[in-house]
Amino acid sequence: MSRGWGSYYFERFPPSRPRAAKGGIKAQSKRGSFGESWWAKRWIGVLESFQLGARLGRGRSYARSGQVLNITIEKGVVTAQVQGSRPTPYKVTIKLKALQKAEWQNLATVLAQQAIFTAKLLAGEMPQDIETAFREAGLALFPAKQQDLETDCSCPDWSNPCKHIAAVYYLLGEEFDRDPFVLFKLRGMAREEFIPLLVHGERQDKKDGKKGKAATRPVPVKAPTLPPEPLTTDVAAFWGRGPVSEDMWGAVRTPTTPAAVVKRLGNFPFWRGEEKFLSAIEPLYVNASARGEEVMLGSLNSETTVRAGKEGGTR
Repeated sequence: MSRGWGSYYFERFPPSRPRAAKGGIKAQSKRGSFGESWWAKRWIGVLESFQLGARLGRGRSYARSGQVLNITIEKGVVTAQVQGSRPTPYKVTIKLKALQKAEWQNLATVLAQQAIFTAKLLAGEMPQDIETAFREAGLALFPAKQQDLETDCSCPDWSNPCKHIAAVYYLLGEEFDRDPFVLFKLRGMAREEFIPLLVHGERQDKKDGKKGKAATRPVPVKAPTLPPEPLTTDVAAFWGRGPVSEDMWGAVRTPTTPAAVVKRLGNFPFWRGEEKFLSAIEPLYVNASARGEEVMLGSLNSETTVRAGKEGGTR
């Protein structure tokens, strides 16, 4: 049974101490606000703007202590299990109204009219003004009022949201930091489905803009021709290995940005460790890069020393 916001039973159940949970999802935020990106903060801000009292604080505590055991995100619905004060974990459901495919197609057409929207979305970012595009398409990305969210929890506390629902809500905000397209999925459209719509809309927009313009034939560009390198008359040098160039290895240096590829991939979804994943992995990359540089420079120095010794012995 779905819960009504502002229920008569809002303060019926006093705070209780939850059972310790093993292997639960722990929030990356240890204190203060949740979420780092503007879209995650916007999601959290929507919940907190409803002024729902102390249960939000207890929900934050649940999210940080790992009481949420698992979260599954499907189109338009989130399900989770939260360990409360009873032996059996509570089942939480959060539903958001899914948009129809025609509405998504209309939105993609609106977004394609501005290249910055397409570029940022393809790069995995949420454009700052995307809510304006949603409004232009007659839609909403975030819930505008309490009734836009349909939530349910199997706990006996009939307030909406209870602390278990609030805990899942906060963790969703952090998941949006990792993947903003989770927001789209809650509205009924997965990333792999929306990107083709967006790209098609961009191509159609460009096609419409070029109507009536005469096509121009590209000018062929010839590759430069280089003179052939003269062959050596020294048979041994021709078939032998030959000297190694001093600059063969290029510049040996550590990366300016440690763990750059891992950072592009982002954090693991719903991380369960005590420490942030990137915070834990970055020092390993720094140490590995430094060690690799030492080994490489040591090898080069050794080769230079051996080569110099051989040349010195032949004089």
